[in-house]
Amino acid sequence: MMWKWLGALLLFPVQMVYLVVKAAVCLVLPPKLRDLSRENVLVTGGGRGIGRHLAREFARRGVKKIILWGRTEKCLKETTEEIRMMGTECHYFICDVGNREEVYRQAKAVREKVGDITILVNNAAVVHGKSLMDSDDDALLKSQHINTLGQFWTTKAFLPRMLELQNGHIVCLNSVLALSAIPGAIDYCTSKASSFAFMESLTLGLLDCPGVNATTVLPFHTSTEMFQGMRIRFPSLFPPLKPETVARRTVEAVQMNQAFLLLPWTMHVLVILKSILPQAALEEIHKFSGSYTCMNTFKGRT
Repeated sequence: MMWKWLGALLLFPVQMVYLVVKAAVCLVLPPKLRDLSRENVLVTGGGRGIGRHLAREFARRGVKKIILWGRTEKCLKETTEEIRMMGTECHYFICDVGNREEVYRQAKAVREKVGDITILVNNAAVVHGKSLMDSDDDALLKSQHINTLGQFWTTKAFLPRMLELQNGHIVCLNSVLALSAIPGAIDYCTSKASSFAFMESLTLGLLDCPGVNATTVLPFHTSTEMFQGMRIRFPSLFPPLKPETVARRTVEAVQMNQAFLLLPWTMHVLVILKSILPQAALEEIHKFSGSYTCMNTFKGRT
């Protein structure tokens, strides 16, 4: 037994070096992209914003079927018609992911009408955009129900069948605010941090589940209606991401089976700085960059 443990101890650093080298090689020589032609994709919050761009990107990459979930039928219908015009079968269902019973009911309807979902994209989110003391209690609850608990319900609804088929992918459109919170969006930052922990745990839990994987995307501020009015102090140095860029990189991450993706790559520096700098220094960075006051002009989706 002792020799077995000693062998494992000696092998561990070799494995670490191999995995680091392998990752470095993949950066230079990207792996072959996964074929999506047999996949049925469901995108929550798929009627507008990043969700609409995700539907377009999956359609461009030749998925079999796309299913859109959302709360606004007008947006869902417009996106569905657009995807159908691209030559991809598309369906929409009105569903509030924060409502557990509604999620389970519509998941059953999807399976009966369209078939099994093999790629689930948890994209639906809301932001209240106020400080704690200025926030309405119901609005705070709404953010947690949609941004966090909604992922519990959708994943529980579709993951069991993915495990049976040994074919599935759970995708979470998160935010870099899960790792570095800002004032004025306490509901959103809290829900996204919880969502990130959920995906970290889920990703590790799927290690022994063949054919089923997970991807978490953490983008910087993206120019969508949801964060309308948010202002960065140095927009030329830190320009907001385009939603089509986030969608493209997300689908590529799914095809490459990438577990975590920070956008842009400079966000890795933020993670490192948070690990080594004292809190006082981090506070000065927030003030200098303007993230301390960026939500002062927030208007949100009208």
